[in-house]
Amino acid sequence: MWFKNLSLYRLAEPFALDHAALNQALAAQAFVPVGRSSPASEGWVPPLGRLGTEYCHSVGRYTLFCLQREERLLPAAVINEQLAEQVAAIEAREGRPVRRKEKLQLKDELVLSLLPQAFTRSRRQFAYVDRDNGWLVVDSASANRAEAVLMALRESLEAAGAGLRVRLAETRESPRVVMSQWLQGEGLPAWFSLGQEYELQDPQAEGGIVRCRRQEPFDEAIQVHLRAGKQVSKLALDWRERLSLVLEESLSIRRLRFADTLLEQADSEGADPISEFDAQFALMSMELSGFIKDLMAAFGGEAEYS
Repeated sequence: MWFKNLSLYRLAEPFALDHAALNQALAAQAFVPVGRSSPASEGWVPPLGRLGTEYCHSVGRYTLFCLQREERLLPAAVINEQLAEQVAAIEAREGRPVRRKEKLQLKDELVLSLLPQAFTRSRRQFAYVDRDNGWLVVDSASANRAEAVLMALRESLEAAGAGLRVRLAETRESPRVVMSQWLQGEGLPAWFSLGQEYELQDPQAEGGIVRCRRQEPFDEAIQVHLRAGKQVSKLALDWRERLSLVLEESLSIRRLRFADTLLEQADSEGADPISEFDAQFALMSMELSGFIKDLMAAFGGEAEYS
């Protein structure tokens, strides 16, 4: 249940649907396994998996949902190899070159013939809405995967007569500039401590990149790069001894880890699988609410929009 990455989206208006209405909207676009002749299929599944039947799961003012995508795996190398064999056979049999347009048609026919035999791969993408604080949080640091969740959610809400207006989290101060100051020993908030992983980039478009791991933050080798003008684009942080993470300049978060004390607390509160799931989700979402609040404050607060 514990999220491992984060993409943060600010709701531009209160989330429109309550639990029951959202469940109905998601159920209308429930996941259907990929067909034999289809490359992929996408839809909503119950966050509780086999333990639940509803397409969203709420604990207090936090509501969790899950998008599943299944796709057939057709390696390009396999397609190209068989296509080359077909082209060679036609050229040998008919004594003529196969032109580009005909090759594309042959490739399309080949893909259709191979799809039913292809293995499938499934991926589930969790996200939740924090109704009180106005955040939509996706368990992914990949912009493409997070956007796929938003597109599917927006489509489901619009079909139910609602809408979804969100924007990526933005702050008043540049994360790159502020993180560079932290790594130089300036202005690190009391609720953060530095880890031992950093990525430094030259602000020029084609400038160099320096990646460091297991190196003390105030090591002279790091400071030389900072004095030369490089800026921090990624930085490992600990938050209040409760979370550890790698923060990117986009404010996306990778390799999120929760403290053992939180994991043990959730385990102790779960008398059965469903109550254990609830305990994990409640603890995770409440901790992340506090973390996001501190994160925004660390960069001067959220950017203002007219």
